Amino acid sequence: MNQLEQLKQFTTVVADTGDFQSIQAYTPRDATTNPSLILKAVQKDEYKPLLEKAVRDNLDRSTSDTIDHLLVAFGKQILRVIPGRVSTEIDASLSFDTEGSIAKGRELIKLYEAAGIERERVLIKMASTWEGIRAAQVLEKEGIHCNMTLLFSLGQAIACAEAGAQLISPFVGRIYDWYKKSTGIEYAPADDPGVQSVKRIYNYYRKFGYRTEVMGASFRNTGQILELAGCDLLTISPDLLQQLADTEGTVERKLSQESAPAAAAMKMSLDEKKFRFQLNEDQMATEKLSEGIRAFCADTGKLKQIISGMR
Repeated sequence: MNQLEQLKQFTTVVADTGDFQSIQAYTPRDATTNPSLILKAVQKDEYKPLLEKAVRDNLDRSTSDTIDHLLVAFGKQILRVIPGRVSTEIDASLSFDTEGSIAKGRELIKLYEAAGIERERVLIKMASTWEGIRAAQVLEKEGIHCNMTLLFSLGQAIACAEAGAQLISPFVGRIYDWYKKSTGIEYAPADDPGVQSVKRIYNYYRKFGYRTEVMGASFRNTGQILELAGCDLLTISPDLLQQLADTEGTVERKLSQESAPAAAAMKMSLDEKKFRFQLNEDQMATEKLSEGIRAFCADTGKLKQIISGMR
């Protein structure tokens, strides 16, 4: 078996793309999207009809509403080629707006359900800010499941789990990028700070019995992916999925329920003050969270410009 086939024995493989035509070859269970991936997809000729239809059908609505319909249109197409769930991200400008995030999550689920898609097949993606986590707590109680993204620290992960979030997406590659830039070190996969962060979170969750799923995200190379074999889920770009499919060699399980209890970690409980202080003390997490929100907002802005120009 190639490395992708072996990885699937230990971990649920998720496709990280808006390009649903590229997904089928890798037979992932789930798929994830974000504003940057959707922006990239709509610039391809094969996806322009989806964009054109979203604009045409929503001429009397705001650009934000049009984007919601576009996101759901992509989600619907993705769900036709995968058996599991699709993650759809709310506007990053709502990252510090609990009520706005709740309302947007409800709106997106309403659009999916109007299209005949049950809410169990959709994950609403939100930034792992204090406000986003509080929104997830409310939505989860309504059966609207959440994928907490832009997650760079154990404190964020603990707050998400205590809020009952369905799934978290700790970012490996962006953590690696920060440490590589700040230290000048080329980290081997086993020593990679991003990989180590996901391992700490996974072991903490298993040690203390949290049910929130851990999905490693944002990979720069296959070494990072293979070092997390055994994680609940891993969301992987088509390029890296292809590299795994093209490569022979043994894949070993690195994470498991059995190994987690031995991990050295004290149980923590975070209120808002502790959460904000811990995040502030983690320079990498603070910078990458802020940078990620700005980048997603910028790409949403570009998408709005494209839509405005088509009206």
